[in-house]
Formats: sequence, C-alpha cells, structure tokens
Amino acid sequence: MPYWVSTVLLILGIYIAISIALYYLQDYMLFKPEKLPEDFLFDYENQETKEYNLETRDGAIINGLRFFPKGESQGVVLYLKGNSKSIKGWGKFAVDFTRHGYNVLMVDYRGFGKSTGKRSQKAIKRDLQEVYNKIKERTSEDRIILYGRSLGSGFATKLASLNNPKMLILDAPYYSLTKVTARYAPFMPLSILIKYPLPTYKWLKYVQCPIHIIHGTHDKLIPYKSSVKLAQINSKLTKIHTVIGGGHKNLNNFESYHKMLDDILNSQPKTIDLETTSINVIHTSKKSKNKA
Repeated sequence: MPYWVSTVLLILGIYIAISIALYYLQDYMLFKPEKLPEDFLFDYENQETKEYNLETRDGAIINGLRFFPKGESQGVVLYLKGNSKSIKGWGKFAVDFTRHGYNVLMVDYRGFGKSTGKRSQKAIKRDLQEVYNKIKERTSEDRIILYGRSLGSGFATKLASLNNPKMLILDAPYYSLTKVTARYAPFMPLSILIKYPLPTYKWLKYVQCPIHIIHGTHDKLIPYKSSVKLAQINSKLTKIHTVIGGGHKNLNNFESYHKMLDDILNSQPKTIDLETTSINVIHTSKKSKNKA
C-alpha cells in the first residue's frame, strides 16, 4: 500500500474516531449537572419557597422550586437556567423578579438536582411543556413570563413559539447550539453529530409575544453578535438590551442589567434598591458546601 494511502486512511480513522467520541460524550461536555439528595432542604435568606415534584409520562421526576413575592402577585416567571449546577444555586437570582412582585418557578432539567430521567432534547422540551401546562392551570397565559438564560434561552424560545405567554426574555442567547459548538470543532460534521442542536433562530420566528434580548458586549462564550442576528428574525416584536462590558456570567453584577429588567417588567419603572437584587452574586464553577 502506498504511503500516502495509509496516511489518508489513518487520518480518516482518527476523524471517524473523534466523531464517534463527540457523539457519545457530548452530554458530558454540554451539561454540568449538580445532583442533590432527595432529602436536601432548600433554604434562602428572606425568600419564601415551596418545592414541587412533577412526574412525567415516562416516569421521570422534574423537581422545581417556587419563590413567592412579598405582596400581591403580578404573575409568574418561568426561569429556565443554564447548563450547570442545579436550582440550589440558581435560586439566588429569583430576587430579581420577586422584588417586582412576580412568583418565580425554577426547575431542574433531567439529571440535575433532584430531577431524574434520561435526558434528550425532545424529553426536556416535553417536560417543560408539562410544567408550563401546570402553570396555566393556576393562572392565565397573559401573566406568564418566560425567561431563558444561556442554554435555557433555546428551550424558552421553543415554549414561547408553542404557547402565548405575556413575554419572552432571553439572557445571553445563542443563534443555535450547533453554531456555538462549531466555533470549537469547525471541521466536524456537527449538523449530523449534535444531539442538542437547539435552533433558537428557527423557533423565534413563530413567537407572537414581545421579545426582549439581554446580552453583554464582552461575552466570550456566546458572542453579542448572535443576539443581533436573533433580533432581526422577529424584529417587530423584539427589543435588544445591551450590557456594555458584560460577559457571559456576570450580567447581574451590572446596575444597567437591573435597570433593564425594571424597564421590561414595569410599565412605570421605580428607583432601584440594588441591595434587593442579585448584583453581588458571583457565578462560580466550584461546588459550594452551603445549602444554597
């Protein structure tokens, strides 16, 4: 066998091996779950909460946590979090909505926190629709706000495209997850390999409620330009809010972010008491030994 043929075959074999590895290992690369014991007790300072468990039709358990506002409720924010940890830590951001009078419902995806079940894009979409349906049993859709953060932005957009919520808020959204991963593996056939393509751009054009996109100009994981492209898809309903200097994990540390939320959530924005917000909460990849 000629040398060049053996070289080509070797390169082809390596390419196929990497493709197979990417297909089977992508769950471990994409999702960074924190698992919690069944008897774990959620505890947040100055926050009233109630825990829920939803059993899905395939027998999985989706664990969720409801945060109550002080005073009369203005509605419900279904907060769909990013790809890491559990609602134990993400719950600290509920204050950004309860302070405006909204109930906040956070749920853990399959395999996160106390939630169980085999994870897939189809299963997660189905789970979240069931959660949305449960919310609709208690309140009208014109009181439901969908908030999707990073990974959750795609799922929030899909939900909004199938339902009629009051509004959709996307925090650091991606054009599609395939586009994001292509930045790190440009020569791989990701359109075939990726099991979680999450094409936000396809779903966004079917959304019929007001769309608010919040993104930082210094986001190195999901570039700001992805939000600019998304804003052009359904431009009549979309408003983009730019956090100058904001990265991917620190938008809540900017006063401008909280002013944006005030503008979005309130017809008559009030003076912000930053001590009642999450402005001092730092995202971290290290696991905490504290309860929340």
